[in-house]
Amino acid sequence: MTMGKIIFYEEKNFQGRSYECMGDCADMHSYLKHCHSCRVESGCFMVYDQTNYMGNQYFMRRGEYGDYMNMFGWNNSIRSWRMIPMWRGSYRMRIYERENYGGQMYDCMDDCESFMDRYHMSHCMSCHVMDGHWLMYEHPHYRGRMWYFGPGEYRNFSSMGYGNMRFMSMRRIMHSFY
Repeated sequence: MTMGKIIFYEEKNFQGRSYECMGDCADMHSYLKHCHSCRVESGCFMVYDQTNYMGNQYFMRRGEYGDYMNMFGWNNSIRSWRMIPMWRGSYRMRIYERENYGGQMYDCMDDCESFMDRYHMSHCMSCHVMDGHWLMYEHPHYRGRMWYFGPGEYRNFSSMGYGNMRFMSMRRIMHSFY
């Protein structure tokens, strides 16, 4: 498994104190007061604006994020993060129109820019990820807020802290992202 490496900085443009990490962290406050920029040297990460992997999420891959708060439209700084393991196998996800695996169901193995265009389904409210790591978006064409889904069952997005979120597009987190 390839390890990821991310460096967080207290100030914009990689200034101030820094913290280097190669894994997950549920609460950044024990390392830095706040974070206004970061650099991903390897791997892929989901960063969150609340502790314990909650709140708004954003996918980061190798690159520099000198002013991510402005870039993402966030009011809060990164509070927690999770490294996304590299996946080399096939990708499979079953999406459902309604919570608790209700309504229309489709098996997916590749990216989908619009559930409406491809499946004539206006949104997705539950899913089962059998293989791979995925990002789902609140709007078609990979726009709006995003959420990470690894292998597992996701019966009710509302009870997972996503509120009334309805996903309308999705993409795989591919090996080439690393």
